Formats: sequence, structure tokens, C-alpha cells
Amino acid sequence: MTELEPSDFASILAGDPEELEVHLALVDRDVTIPGTKVTAHFHCLTTDGNGKVRVARLAEYMRNSLTNYAIPRSRIEQAKARDAKFKDTTATARLHYEAKGAFTDLEKSGEGGELLLYLLAERFLKIPQIMCKMDLKTSSHMHYHGADGVYAAVDNAGLLNLYWAESKLYDKASTAITDCLKSLSPFLLEDDSADAKRERDLLLLKDKVDLGSEVLTASLKDYFDRSKPRSNRVKYCGIALVGFDSSIYPANGEAAVETLIADATKALADWSAHIAKRISEEKLQDFNIHFLCVPLPSAEDLRTEFKKALGLT
Repeated sequence: MTELEPSDFASILAGDPEELEVHLALVDRDVTIPGTKVTAHFHCLTTDGNGKVRVARLAEYMRNSLTNYAIPRSRIEQAKARDAKFKDTTATARLHYEAKGAFTDLEKSGEGGELLLYLLAERFLKIPQIMCKMDLKTSSHMHYHGADGVYAAVDNAGLLNLYWAESKLYDKASTAITDCLKSLSPFLLEDDSADAKRERDLLLLKDKVDLGSEVLTASLKDYFDRSKPRSNRVKYCGIALVGFDSSIYPANGEAAVETLIADATKALADWSAHIAKRISEEKLQDFNIHFLCVPLPSAEDLRTEFKKALGLT
């Protein structure tokens, strides 16, 4: 069986990381949360030449990434091959509309946050998604029950670092951080058993992981087959994303991005302190977790603009 290498996961990352920087400015990265194995990363929205924050443009960027997020890699490669053969674009266009149709029109959907997490995981953290949860939905009028995403990479010791992902877009930072870590904790803390919250996702991973290559995918599936020795080489980790309303954005909606970054930097201590508090209370200090913070002018506005970009309003 083929041994998986870190380069195998790096090779399947989708999207241009530089394009992410058009919409999200880095405030600070790799911020250590004392007494934990948590690393926090902070972004804010960019502004245009007139100092305007462009929430609608961010939502459209998210929409344009639907196919990579919601459709398994092997199906994307098959569609690309068919279009290349016939000098056409219909196969890949069909996948975009299929992906678009999987998103819910529910009023309080969290799917925008899940897609934003995907973009930051793949294009900022360089950790690829290995299972498309949207492909498992049976109705666009409901949410998928389970983790908000599953990501993975192999480390230099040969361990599969399996990242359970959770996201929350709320009006308050403290509430978003609290609820996000509360949702993430069972996937990391519970013992492996038929009753564990992650069990259904683990069963799906055995069949549904997709690295876009039959050989690599078959090798990855061994990590989720409990009859195989490789199943003992899975290390549970986490990715958490929170978006929340923030006063760093002026009421008139005009500011230089340098000012937003400076004001966000001043708020880092408070946000980090609440992350540390909740990590301790959820007993997650011994797990490797990437914590992504994105202060927003309005979490509700981003949710609305995302639905508008999808044609769901």
C-alpha cells in the first residue's frame, strides 16, 4: 500500500492563496494561546480605494468556490477531462449548479461560515478538505448532521492529522467562541465508540474520502478501516472559525485597511483571552487546534449577501 507523504496533501490544495488576500487582510497569525496547543490566526476584511468594506464581493468570492468545496475531487477531475476532450465547459458548469443547489435556503444557515472556513483552511492554513459533506446531503432544505468539515494532512512522523472543523458566525465574539468550541469538543474528547459524536463521520470517511487519485484515496481509506494497523495512526486535531460583529469597522463604512488592521491588533488580547478561557473550560488544551478569527462589520450582513450571491433571497 502506498505510503502517504505531506506532499500528497499539499498537491491537492485548490485555489489561488493570493486571491484570498483580495478579500481578507491578515492581522496576525500563529498567535500562541498560553498553556495550550492552540494557534490563533486573525483576519479582517479589506477595503477598496475609496475605503469601502466589500462584504458583497467576499460573498461572491465564496460563491465562486462552491464547486471545489461541495463536489468531490474525483468528479471534478472527470468533468475537466470530459470538457478537455470535447473542447467544452458544460461538464464543469453542471457541477457548479449542482453544488449551488446543495446549499440551504434556511434563514439561519451556517453554511456560509463553513465555506469561509474551507477557504481559509485550504488557502491559508494549507490543510486540504478530504470529504465533501455537501455531497452527502439528501435535501437542500436541511443541514448535514456532523462536523462542519473534515480536513487532513500527514506529518513527518507518518501520523494522519485529522482535523475536525466547526464554524460560527454570530453577532458577539464571546458567544461565537463559546459555541464554536462547545461544538468542536465532542469530536476531540469522546472515546472511540459506537456512541461517539464523530462515529457517523468516521464511517463515512471510510467510503467517502477523496484525494482525486484512486491510489492515494485507497491508501487514505486504510486509516479509517479499524481492521487495518494504520487506524492506530490517526491523531485528532481541530480547526475552529468564528466570525462576529466588530467595532473596528466605522459606522460610515469607510476606512483604510491599515487602520482596520491596527484596531484589530488592539483587540487581539481580549479575543485571545476568551479563546484561552473557553479552551480551558472545554478541556481542549492538549489538542492541536487552529483557531481562525474574522471580525466582520455584521455577521448577519455576510449571511444575507452570501444567500443573495447564491440567488436564495
